[in-house]
Amino acid sequence: MTLSQLKETLLQLEELTFLLPNGDKVPAHFHVTEVGEITKNFIDCGGTVRKETTVGLQLWSSVDTDHRLQASKLLSIIKLSEEKLSIADNEIEVEYQGTTIEKHGLEFSSGSLQLTQTKTECLAEDSCGISMPKIKVSMANLSSQNDGATCTPGSGCC
Repeated sequence: MTLSQLKETLLQLEELTFLLPNGDKVPAHFHVTEVGEITKNFIDCGGTVRKETTVGLQLWSSVDTDHRLQASKLLSIIKLSEEKLSIADNEIEVEYQGTTIEKHGLEFSSGSLQLTQTKTECLAEDSCGISMPKIKVSMANLSSQNDGATCTPGSGCC
């Protein structure tokens, strides 16, 4: 989800709910402790220089159980961040304190903001020397998977 998509979503919400990837709710008394732009300059394993920019959103839960952040308040925090920091409309990266600081993507689903799992991957598969594993298929199983759509001797299909 990009920053502009989040802003559009916040305009539609009456209640602000974040769900963790396992479906659990982020406690309703969470705080948004940071909104900012994160720029990462790096070299991948193939030697290519890269630059990625995301919008960082940090959620934090504390002992202040009376706190409730409304969608309109989060929208005003985002607008202030855009104004003061000149934040661009990039993908959102959400940080949340689990057993360690976890980084998530963000999607809107069924009235809630869903934190999604992220993963690492090789960005230079063609030049770093690691090939993706090939899927092995048993030739004996191919004809049963195609429901008779294979050529047989004498069928005239070849």
